[in-house]
Amino acid sequence: MRTRGAEIRRRRELAGHGLRNFAAQVDISASHLSRLERDLRGAQPEVVRRIADKLNAAVSDIIDPSS
Repeated sequence: MRTRGAEIRRRRELAGHGLRNFAAQVDISASHLSRLERDLRGAQPEVVRRIADKLNAAVSDIIDPSS
């Protein structure tokens, strides 16, 4: 599933989460999160759900609608 990486990063930073800390909280590696935020990699639906939940966002807010 393709995500809107810039939106994930924007929301994560606005919430005050560092990359490594946030990645640990959603149970993925920091390098995976970094690649998601730079739109270099997609994510499994359950990972997208965990990210959205942690950011208090809807999944539709952080997925690429063209995917």
